[in-house]
Amino acid sequence: MTDTAAPPAHFWGAHPAAGDTWDFALWAPDAGQVALRLHQSDVALERGDDGVWRGRHSARAGDRYGFVVDGTFVPDPASRRQDGSVHDASILVEPDAADTRGWSGRDWAEAAILEIHVGTFTEEGTFAAAARHLPALAETGITMVELMPVAQFAGDRGWGYDGVLPFAPHPAYGTPEDLKDFVAAAHRAGLGVLMDVVYNHFGPEGAYLHVTSPRFFDEGTDTPWGPAIDYSLGPVREFALQNAEMWVRDYGFDGLRLDAVHAIADPGAPHLITEMAERLRALRLGRPVHLVTEDERNLPVFQDEGTAAATWNDDYHHAVHALTTGEADSYYAPFAVDPMCDLVTALERGQVDEGQPRRNGTPRGAPSGHLPPTAFVNANQTHDQIGNRAQGDRLIALIGPDPMRVLHALLLTSPYIPMLFMGEEIGARTPFRFFVGFEGDLADAVRKGRAEEFKAFASFGGDVPDPVARDTFTGSRPYDDPPEDAADWNALTRTLLRHRAEKVVPLLRSGRVEAGVGQTGPRALRALWRFEAGQIETVAALGTPHDPMPGADLTQGAPGDNYGFATKVTFT
Repeated sequence: MTDTAAPPAHFWGAHPAAGDTWDFALWAPDAGQVALRLHQSDVALERGDDGVWRGRHSARAGDRYGFVVDGTFVPDPASRRQDGSVHDASILVEPDAADTRGWSGRDWAEAAILEIHVGTFTEEGTFAAAARHLPALAETGITMVELMPVAQFAGDRGWGYDGVLPFAPHPAYGTPEDLKDFVAAAHRAGLGVLMDVVYNHFGPEGAYLHVTSPRFFDEGTDTPWGPAIDYSLGPVREFALQNAEMWVRDYGFDGLRLDAVHAIADPGAPHLITEMAERLRALRLGRPVHLVTEDERNLPVFQDEGTAAATWNDDYHHAVHALTTGEADSYYAPFAVDPMCDLVTALERGQVDEGQPRRNGTPRGAPSGHLPPTAFVNANQTHDQIGNRAQGDRLIALIGPDPMRVLHALLLTSPYIPMLFMGEEIGARTPFRFFVGFEGDLADAVRKGRAEEFKAFASFGGDVPDPVARDTFTGSRPYDDPPEDAADWNALTRTLLRHRAEKVVPLLRSGRVEAGVGQTGPRALRALWRFEAGQIETVAALGTPHDPMPGADLTQGAPGDNYGFATKVTFT
């Protein structure tokens, strides 16, 4: 029996109420009728003036349910667990807050991140299997892991950016409890965990919000993925805000990586991301919560206002990649003009594009040199920059191990926040390719679209692997066939990260004073970063004989070698 005497204050999903009852809510302002399907029966819900259909009913965790909107059955858009695919019934899950007693989080200055795709991180491709490898990562010196999106998507495999049920962990990886256990295992190992979340679009199959709540989308504003999400509407904002709160409060995540915030159309003030940060701080969890943005605009607004700890710095990657590969296609074109100069700029100021005119590119960005180096996440490789190549080539496979060691050392010992992609810590050569588990016409459309995409990248070459084929997925596991020099690479990573923890992190905490980076040869540089507590001096050569640095703490290569690196930290 429905009890509407005290309607819940939420817009979305199912929440435990008094006794053995649950509150159910769905924002469907244009629907004529909405019923709750529970215990194999349909019970009408009542519409409020806010367009939310609500009801309170007897139920318990584990029960299957869904909504019937004008005669069409749909899973709960805020489902926390599915009874199978994105088209099946939802399952009631107790939204208990994670037990993080004894965990005080990780300071952002300590961050040394490893990006992980759960499905290919292990042969099993599950949260439970991944959790068993966390102590070894911590021993290597990794301090945070970042999960590529795990929100449920259509099919059994994919990168996760086609999620359509943002509150439900993908069942191929495990249950919600398995994910909680993964986060708890990371914390026991001393690792923080970031979740990659997508608030700019939904995937192409199973996004039933188009059925239940068409107003969720602004048909007048297009994105690469279709109509934009209309964040000018309160219930729509709440969907994303409650999702962010869930990951941090209920699962214990230490922060979020926010995908493509430049594609979040939000005309309001404060911006959705700013409001999200405020809501997460208001949870008062007794530990830091870190937000990291991906923003192709190169605008430091979220860092300036203190909303986000950092942003992905693709400029650094593009300069490194253009310099070492010679590629000049598509978005590499501006960085191929003078990549060494761009690398110097990135090491001195953070981002390269700061609004100035650029050959082979459109001006973008705003000055970022005033920000601390911890405001930028630098990487030599990410899922994007490997997987969005036709063959999924890792950088080491393109340029060889000698220059890669220099880049590895430069990344892990410079004062910016470093991020590795899984397998990079052991020098893996295994490709990471784009893969999906779609079927039928959608699978065919992805195949065709993938082939068309690479016409802009002449240097990528070759036929595009079939993204739907299962071996494209299984062939992307980096640890199944480790390289012969895996132990040497792991030892190098361990040495570099120990150096970072002992010498670089204390300087980052002391406060930055100034940076000076100069080019000393066609492919060589010298950098000096001064802090309140001391300084970091680094030389690096990528194909150019280099000068020695007496008294350096770390050295790869010898004076006169074509590839060399040395860094020295001095405390004052």
